[in-house]
Amino acid sequence: MLKKVSLFITLVIVGCANRGTPTGGEIDVEPPIVLKANPPNFSTNFISDEIEIFFNEYIRLNKLQTELIVSPPIDPLPLIMPMGSADKLLTISDLDSLKDDTTYSFHFGESIEDNNERNPLINYRYVFSTGEYIDSLKIKGSVKDAFEREISENVNVLLYEIDSLFNDSVIYTKKPKYVAKVIDSTSQFLIQNVKEGEYLLIALEEENKDYTFQTKEDKIGFSKNFIDLPKDSVINITIFKETSKFKLGKPKQKTNRSFSFGFQGEYESVQIKPVNLNSSSYSSRITREKKSDSLIYWLKTDQKFDSIVFNVFNDKFSDTLKLNFRDKENDSLVLISKQNKILKFNDNFMISGSLPLEKIENSKVSILDKDSLNIEFKTKIDLINNHFSFIFEKEEEQEYNISLFPGAITDFFENENDTLVYKLKTRKYDDYGNLELNLTNAKYPLIIQLVLSTGEMKYEKYESNNSKIIFDNIDPGKYYIRIIYDQDKNEEYSTGNYLEKIDPEKVIYYPDQIDVRAGWDLIQEFILQ
Repeated sequence: MLKKVSLFITLVIVGCANRGTPTGGEIDVEPPIVLKANPPNFSTNFISDEIEIFFNEYIRLNKLQTELIVSPPIDPLPLIMPMGSADKLLTISDLDSLKDDTTYSFHFGESIEDNNERNPLINYRYVFSTGEYIDSLKIKGSVKDAFEREISENVNVLLYEIDSLFNDSVIYTKKPKYVAKVIDSTSQFLIQNVKEGEYLLIALEEENKDYTFQTKEDKIGFSKNFIDLPKDSVINITIFKETSKFKLGKPKQKTNRSFSFGFQGEYESVQIKPVNLNSSSYSSRITREKKSDSLIYWLKTDQKFDSIVFNVFNDKFSDTLKLNFRDKENDSLVLISKQNKILKFNDNFMISGSLPLEKIENSKVSILDKDSLNIEFKTKIDLINNHFSFIFEKEEEQEYNISLFPGAITDFFENENDTLVYKLKTRKYDDYGNLELNLTNAKYPLIIQLVLSTGEMKYEKYESNNSKIIFDNIDPGKYYIRIIYDQDKNEEYSTGNYLEKIDPEKVIYYPDQIDVRAGWDLIQEFILQ
């Protein structure tokens, strides 16, 4: 009798254990399905103050602020739920600022996901019209970056209706009539449910997503001609970063003899003069700070003053700026070498200073190789960037001892250096690679650059007529080739301007990354389009 009871208990325990074991199953890979919407999608004569969209499973909203495109924009933006939780119902409420006879589109991108596996419902659109019909015209096209290889994920295409109140500056202050997100993987865009008419089309790369052009932060692209629907339907746009006009900020006192002026835009030659000091009893210098967009004004004078008034000007602007003076400590002269241990064949040895450098006595400088033989050299000063370059021929696997004896360098305030010794080596030629680039269909002048995958420009050549471009002794690695058509012949890339309707200079990339290997000579053909 006892044996039967034990057997029964064992069977019960085993049975319970079997019922509690997970059976597994296939992972859900299906996106949520819309069961119905109230009012129905693509409704006309819309008068409701709330939209309800029902799903077959629990959904969450992810990155709604960046994924959702409401076109035309509604201000204030309606309330969309659920937020921070899961539900089978998505609601759009507070629809109390809709315009008459307008087709609206809510494009959710990939923001709607199922709650468990986060499978997105891609490109779901809810469309309705407050008028009697749904606008059905479309504009599609592509967007590329004028200078970079790829566009970011923050690019939208904006459409402004041309009416009696339209002007070019509307993009700075008003929301567009229609908006579409550029799919960064394909660079394509599609604006749907547009009504017949004439439009301005622009593309914006912006971080804050307010659909207005902020010159300092945003990139812009534009179609020079207005879009006339239904005639125009395929448009290609190039976005670029405008260069802000040069503007000098208010001065800040750094020391008793130096003042910092922050600036915006590309640096343009500027003069700074203290108007309340006797011009015959002071001298000055201007240098550019390396780590920030600032100019440093250096003042040498014995005059005493409680405040200083600067007149800052160039051929495009003039301003007067006042600064109260405070007693501060002065900097001492510190010399810093750009290179440390290794000197590359394409580089010049370079020394910069904490104070503005004034002159160098070559007779107080010695450059010796490893056999203690004197190396002939020349020196060159860059006043605005405040450094000396030492120019000499370099040999492979060589050692150079560069000695600056007392008084070799004098700064603006008559400080001189103590003895400084720098020891540098060169590597073998085979530690570097060579690139011969042969261009076909080139239109000169050209700027030829080798660019890392990070976007950093590593090497550059300027060419006016030669189709064979040689990059000798460059670091091994993978590069992209960037060609800039220097149309204005200023030897640098020139960007565009929206208000002046100026396109940026044409930039072409070789389609593939090239691999420059140590000890190898790479010959690359590039047919320019």
